[in-house]
Order: sequence, then C-alpha cells, then structure tokens
Amino acid sequence: MKIKKHDYDNVIVLELQGEFESDFAELFENEFLNVVSGKNQKIVLDMSEVDFIDSAGLSKFLWAKKTAKENKSQLRIASLSENCEKILELTGIKNEFNICSEIAEAVKSFV
Repeated sequence: MKIKKHDYDNVIVLELQGEFESDFAELFENEFLNVVSGKNQKIVLDMSEVDFIDSAGLSKFLWAKKTAKENKSQLRIASLSENCEKILELTGIKNEFNICSEIAEAVKSFV
C-alpha cells in the first residue's frame, strides 16, 4: 500500500493505492495525523486505486472521521471501487461518510 499526497485548491487529497488492510493501518494513521494536525483542513481520501478494505481498514476509516472532527477538519471519500462500496454497505458504515463519485466533485463539495 502506498499513499501519495496532492494539494488542490486548499484541499489535501490523499491518494491511497493497494489494499487497505492491517499492514497498511499504521502508515495510514501516521500520514493522516500529519495532514489533520494543521486543524481546519479539508481532506479527500482518493480510493480509486483501492479494491479491497479489511476490518482494520474500516476501523481506520472510522478513526479518520473521528480524528478529522476532533481537529475541526472535514473529510470526504472519493472514487470508491464497486467492491469497496459494497464492503462499506455490507458493514453498515457507508452512510457514516460523505462519499463522492470523483475527486473533482469531492474538492468542490467543500465550497
């Protein structure tokens, strides 16, 4: 799993690549903390290159939402694969997030 960071119009996009599973949880947590520590951040998780999320990944999604809120930051998830969307639906947490079909839509949603 890899994470690439991009900035678009004062929005931080974290591009996740690979499978979002337990081996990746610590890397994701550290990167997310670096981003959200600035407070009042606008953050998009680009999931276009992720096709699997395990229970550790789902846990980190929920943790990221909570951590963003605690830091007065906003979080969006963009470009979920069909498989990842099904996983979020089956676990009952899909409605916990603001999910956008594309990165551009997610970036614009902050305005």
